[in-house]
Amino acid sequence: CPVVLAPKNSSVAMPPPADIVKVAIEWPGAFPKLMEIDQKKPLSSIIKEVCDGWSLANHDQFALQHADSSNFYITEKNRNEIKNGAILRLTTSPAQNAQQLHERIQSSSMDAKLEALKDLANYSRDVTFAQEFINLDGIFLLTQMVESGTERYQKLQKIMKPCFGDMLSFTLTAFVELMDHGIVSWDTFSVAFIKKIASYVNKFASDISILQRSLAILESMVLNSHDLYQKVAQEITIGQLIPHLQGTDQEIQTYTIAVINALFLKAPDDKRQEMANILAQKQLRSIILTHVIRAQRAINNEMAHQLYVLQVLTFNLLEDRMMTKMDPQDQAQRDIIFELRRIAFDAESEPNNSSGSMEKRKSMYTRDYKKLGFINHVNPAMDFTQTPPGMLALDNMLYFAKHHQDAYIRIVLENSSREDKHECPFGRSSIELTKMLCEILKVGELPSETCNDFHPMFFTHDRSFEEFFCICIQLLNKTWKEMRATSEDFNKARKRVMQVVKEQIMRALTTKPSSLDQFKSKLQNLSYTEILKIRQSERMNQEDFQSRPILELKEKIQPEILELIKQQRLNRLVEGTCFRKLNSRRRQDKFWYCRLSPNHKVLHYGDLEESPQGEVPHDSLQDKLPVADIKAVVTGKDCPHMKEKGALKQNKEVLELAFSILYDSSGQLNFIAPDKHEYCVWTDGLNALLGKDMLSDLTRNDLDTLLSMEIKLRLLDLENIQIPDAPPPIPKEPSNYDFVYDCN
Repeated sequence: CPVVLAPKNSSVAMPPPADIVKVAIEWPGAFPKLMEIDQKKPLSSIIKEVCDGWSLANHDQFALQHADSSNFYITEKNRNEIKNGAILRLTTSPAQNAQQLHERIQSSSMDAKLEALKDLANYSRDVTFAQEFINLDGIFLLTQMVESGTERYQKLQKIMKPCFGDMLSFTLTAFVELMDHGIVSWDTFSVAFIKKIASYVNKFASDISILQRSLAILESMVLNSHDLYQKVAQEITIGQLIPHLQGTDQEIQTYTIAVINALFLKAPDDKRQEMANILAQKQLRSIILTHVIRAQRAINNEMAHQLYVLQVLTFNLLEDRMMTKMDPQDQAQRDIIFELRRIAFDAESEPNNSSGSMEKRKSMYTRDYKKLGFINHVNPAMDFTQTPPGMLALDNMLYFAKHHQDAYIRIVLENSSREDKHECPFGRSSIELTKMLCEILKVGELPSETCNDFHPMFFTHDRSFEEFFCICIQLLNKTWKEMRATSEDFNKARKRVMQVVKEQIMRALTTKPSSLDQFKSKLQNLSYTEILKIRQSERMNQEDFQSRPILELKEKIQPEILELIKQQRLNRLVEGTCFRKLNSRRRQDKFWYCRLSPNHKVLHYGDLEESPQGEVPHDSLQDKLPVADIKAVVTGKDCPHMKEKGALKQNKEVLELAFSILYDSSGQLNFIAPDKHEYCVWTDGLNALLGKDMLSDLTRNDLDTLLSMEIKLRLLDLENIQIPDAPPPIPKEPSNYDFVYDCN
């Protein structure tokens, strides 16, 4: 094979070294410079080289920053984010800038002070600048300005109100941004500062910017410090917050509910019920229903999350009763059972109180308790010693008996008079149902940081859980009859009936009914017969052919189906996903985006100012991680960010959405997926990149669906033809081949 040699003078274009980045650098009043940055050289040497090019002395007082909207400083830690073609700016160093702004915000000129605070609010988003400003006691200076500066300018408010409002707004914005970096502890703030922030909630109701930041600061104080919770709780009342829910600004409403949720979450157990009573007195539920849920506008994700948190915290008030066993010796508790009996059997004659009637009374009570469906007919109090549901079941039964008396009496008498052993025992059924409803609503679990699943119908009634029970106990009684269940073997019957009832409830809840009446209507359309039809339809759609030829066909086509799923997962990773950065204060949403390069070799990721509309280009994402550097993908409790201590992090839902990429010796990239679907897509895709099996529930479901579809498509011509288990026998050879036609 001949070898062709290139001429001596010819040159072959070589790709630039990986450590060389080509950038443009700006300096005010000068033409931008095109420059190659060697990432192996110290950053100080590069800055000196740039300064020398423009004959600037004291290079140690300069720094480089991104010339985009972020204006973030470039440091040794983040310099790898610089990409080819990036535009940088030579500027004063973070320390110099922080010092200058520290002096400028103390200017006696209102205009100069306002401009300085505006710059400070912008620069404070950068952690490098924030650290330098905080080192100058910048946080203390801002709190002093809030505590005392406002009085100094109060006389100017009438003539300079817009300027004063902007000044305070920028001050609070800078404070919020600086505190968001987690450099300074929240425990360091004085009561005077808290009082001032709390006062803004009333004073500046018309100034949206100041009100937003004041509410955000109060929420962060409550969530991040137990001592500050107590101080804030003394300064801010529910009565002060309620008017902000009656406005039309959904963002202010969201911040307001967030503060209420924070106070609710951090309140001691003995104070939580007291707070709930205050919220009920102030008609919080009906105000939220009228001005938020039924307002003529869509509910955004953050508002949906806050409503979900409030729903969870409200239902968690039931945990105490759910975990309280009944004391069989407690007369007040036993009186509740007597009341249940009285309401159900009041029409029946009571024996007079003459001698010898005590035995008759005991006998009658035992008979009635049996009719009520208790296990222990002599002492029904023993039925409520198991937790959960504990005393909560008895509370529900009494509420049903008092507030839906006709339905209660009908269910009890209807079942107690049956002689065909198909009676539904009200007592035992109520206990099991209460336990199941607590599981459905996750009573006692902390709210998830990522869930938005609130149910409008629970905001339509002050006793929504009890009303929920009343609807479901009637459903259970109806389903029991439709299934012809018997009480002889209650445990078996209970399991079958409860499975159907749970399915009916879950299917109805999925439709997000707007009221309890609508929920009841949905259940009426989900009879046992309808559930059987739905199940049959689902079974037919997921029909699994078990004959040997079909199983062999499945085995043959499964690899290509798995390859199809793998390609879909990788394509989704190439499209990318927006992830939310979770912190103690969710109000200021911070997002980051991650996507796989089209050649499947690099993960590109970076911070975003806001949630994107559509895909984010690779070149706008600052960081990248070669797939070859990935050592492992871990999920759930094994993730580094799930091992951190935090009240809201240690809950089941967040754990189920958490995954991390481990690379190098200690590098990690931590994720919390927006939902279960994205979690499955990303964990599958990452495992596929690493050559591992895709083990998610989504992959199993997709595989079953696609296999079923493919097999049905291939068997279309065989419809109504029975497929034999064994292949047909091969016929004997013919006696001659005269029938063969030679095409040639």
